[in-house]
Amino acid sequence: MSLKLHTIIASTRPGRVGPSVGKWFNEYAGEHGKFEPVLVDLADFNLPLFDEPEHPMRQNYKNSHTKAWAESVKSADAFVFVTPEYNYGPPPSLLNALNYLSLEWNYAPAGFVSYGGISGGLRAVQVEKQIVTTLKMMPIPEGVPMPMVFQNLDENGNLNPIDIYKTSAATMLDELYKWAEVLKPLRAQRKSPATKAAA
Repeated sequence: MSLKLHTIIASTRPGRVGPSVGKWFNEYAGEHGKFEPVLVDLADFNLPLFDEPEHPMRQNYKNSHTKAWAESVKSADAFVFVTPEYNYGPPPSLLNALNYLSLEWNYAPAGFVSYGGISGGLRAVQVEKQIVTTLKMMPIPEGVPMPMVFQNLDENGNLNPIDIYKTSAATMLDELYKWAEVLKPLRAQRKSPATKAAA
């Protein structure tokens, strides 16, 4: 069975560039051929500010939006976060989505496609890498930064990928696949505290 890669569009605001970037990367991942690619848009889940009464590690979710998000995340073997940079940091929508869950993220590798102005979103990625490690994810060094991304959008807002985007994406996908394969046994052992106690 092929490994499932979720490309997560992190920005949820109107007028965002994320869907164009995410769509291109998801299609490129399909052409790359090592993963089953799935495009995930955070905006579709409409997550409010974290509103679960219990700690996510308990997985005793009360809200339908949390249950839907948990089902999506736990079905993936690897993640690529398509992220802008807000004030030198991650978009709040992504931080909120990460905080909603705990065990579902464990032992999955994570890559980053970042975009923005001159920094290409790299300052946001540095913060995001620190955060995902607390969720027992493996953020890989390889990434796809897109400085001055607006210069590479056509009149309809679609991304015209330059060669460095493609070569960077291929390198990142190769590395993601290695980590997704080697971490597969650990992902198979993920259990909630209640399940462990009953075992």
